[in-house]
Amino acid sequence: MLKTIGVSSFEELLSDVPKKHLQPTLNLKEALSEQELTEFFQLLSNNNFSSKTITSYMGGGAYNHYIPSTVKAMIQRGEFLTSYTPYQPEASQGTLQVGFEFQSMIAQLFDMEVCNAGMYDGPTALAEAALMACRIKRNNNVIIHESVSEKTLDVLRSYSKWQDINLFRYDDVNLQDDNEYGCLLVQSPNYIGEIEDVEKLAEEIHNRNGLIIQHTYPISLGMLKPPGQLNVDISTAEGQPLGVPVSFGGPFIGILTCKKEFIRQLPGRIIGQTVDKNNKISYALTLQTREQHIRRESATSNICTSTQLMALWSLFI
Repeated sequence: MLKTIGVSSFEELLSDVPKKHLQPTLNLKEALSEQELTEFFQLLSNNNFSSKTITSYMGGGAYNHYIPSTVKAMIQRGEFLTSYTPYQPEASQGTLQVGFEFQSMIAQLFDMEVCNAGMYDGPTALAEAALMACRIKRNNNVIIHESVSEKTLDVLRSYSKWQDINLFRYDDVNLQDDNEYGCLLVQSPNYIGEIEDVEKLAEEIHNRNGLIIQHTYPISLGMLKPPGQLNVDISTAEGQPLGVPVSFGGPFIGILTCKKEFIRQLPGRIIGQTVDKNNKISYALTLQTREQHIRRESATSNICTSTQLMALWSLFI
């Protein structure tokens, strides 16, 4: 290479650089021991504000909860460390079983009949739920309650723009008129922690032949009535608070549950329990005719790279 560019050595390449810049004297302080260095940065970090020392209202869907070290150890095992939902059940019974248990856990927590194996995050789960309701009711008019956060609405607007979905503010419509709507979206607990009267809203939209979709906070369901007891048709949530760590913007997992009658329009992968030829319990992906690898552009589910690992993480906690 040197011969090709016409020089005899590497040093000759640097001949035009002043020597004082080739080997500059670095004005460094005396080295610190490991202990001294640790103490230095500890004192420096004490100037930071931490959610452990002050009351914090930060989050908006992402919350820093305690995660036992055993959960982290389990999730990093080679049997689970993948973001893909397996297509070959005969080789993936362990992963499929944990995914099935996740569905069962969420369905029980939400008191809903059907749950999929996970969506990308909470806002996309709500947007997919709105599209799902519009398909079911064959009505593209969606009402948005004031309780839904603006960050979630940004995602919904992106989804609806190219789907010919019409978005209406709850305060701008009269649910006592004769107009019909595909669905009503409500968030409870809402962005600032208030509890909405979901049952009343459900009655209002059902009278207009629409569906009620509740976006909720999963941990609150340990105290509040779950969506299934509020006459909710479809319920969504951000699953990150169930045990997924906060990592500079991700990863997250969306939760989407619904009544059994709507399962054919449910996006996302669904894991079912069956028996093999030896009459032993086994697990497999089911209702795959909804998915894009079979129905292509006509698919009702377009979940490709699944957030399966985050679903397992939420289950282990």
